[in-house]
Amino acid sequence: MAVEQHYLAGLDLAGRRVVVVGGGTVAQRRLPRLVASGARVEVVSPEVTPSVQGMVDAGEVTWHARRYVDGDLAAAWYVLCCTSDGAVNAAVAAEAERVRVFCVRADAGSEGSAVTPATGEYEGLLVGVLAGGAHSRSAAVRDGLLEALREGRVSDQVRSPELPGVALVGGGPGDPELITVRGRRLLSRADVVVADRLGPRDLLDELAPSVTVIDAAKIPYGRAATQEAINDALITHAKAGKFVVRLKGGDPYLFGRGFEELIACAKAGVPVTVVPGITSAFAVPAIADVPVTHRGVAHEVVVVSGHVGPDDPTSLTDWSALASLKGTIVLMMGVDKLDQFATTLIKGGREGSTPVAVIQEGTTRNQRVLRSTLAEVAADVAAQGIRPPAVTIIGAVAGLVDELR
Repeated sequence: MAVEQHYLAGLDLAGRRVVVVGGGTVAQRRLPRLVASGARVEVVSPEVTPSVQGMVDAGEVTWHARRYVDGDLAAAWYVLCCTSDGAVNAAVAAEAERVRVFCVRADAGSEGSAVTPATGEYEGLLVGVLAGGAHSRSAAVRDGLLEALREGRVSDQVRSPELPGVALVGGGPGDPELITVRGRRLLSRADVVVADRLGPRDLLDELAPSVTVIDAAKIPYGRAATQEAINDALITHAKAGKFVVRLKGGDPYLFGRGFEELIACAKAGVPVTVVPGITSAFAVPAIADVPVTHRGVAHEVVVVSGHVGPDDPTSLTDWSALASLKGTIVLMMGVDKLDQFATTLIKGGREGSTPVAVIQEGTTRNQRVLRSTLAEVAADVAAQGIRPPAVTIIGAVAGLVDELR
């Protein structure tokens, strides 16, 4: 005998009354997509979780703070039973059957008149998978399909091709798994990739052979492509009808010259998509067990460029003001001038015993972590051979790792 399958359909719930019985964690998971559908959602439950309460306070759902009673489903178009009480869920399902409203039972899917598929979104597509109640299987298939779509391994046949232009993609701190989903998807569609050495280099090996890769590496004190040459490459290839991805390390707008490239493209009439990235300023310290803020320890974080010294006439940083702060200083690109920065901060009032952490090539296989103090860090960096790229964290948070020990 053939097993009957569910009929998969899309419901237009915009403006229609939907009743959710129960306000716990199951309801908390279901509510966001119902709200996103435009449904007029009403929750019936004596109590709700803090997250559901937040949705109530924001006016996204209406909450009836009481137990379910027969008649609550009047004029409803769709019902979800999300309580931990099987008897209540059965009563709701029975009323739904009488009034001919489709009903999902979260506790016993086969006993409701509808089931919720494992769903996910991709560029306007709502992907839904049903596996006859095998929720782990449907979720696994959903996740695999979405990942394949996002990485370009599966194509939706009617998707319009990417418009010629440039995408400024923040690749994150170096680990290829720390690029954003959108960044990885756009990278998979590139005709030309202009890549920094600080970007997730391992991803370049996944590109199709037809993709042109341009090395825009900016190596401190070594060979480097000029910014003008990089801008010219972006504009020239985009105007030739190619989709160009500018793959940058960290975030394009945090000392990444991303906005300079945006301005250059805009002046040339080239459309640009900006994809923010996980910044090394916060991600690299986190990987090395350094929180840049911590309750009762640091209430401020300042991210500072160290490409010029504190006494350089081109410096835009008020180092005396930084020295007077009690919070965290995250210093980027300053390894070679650490003695200057440390001396200036100590003269300005920072204690020489202030903890400091220096992380070289954070999140990559070559990561090295040096822990020191403001008075000793320059000598320690020289002795240990720490080299760029490295992130330096100055402040009490750099010493919190001792709490883990």
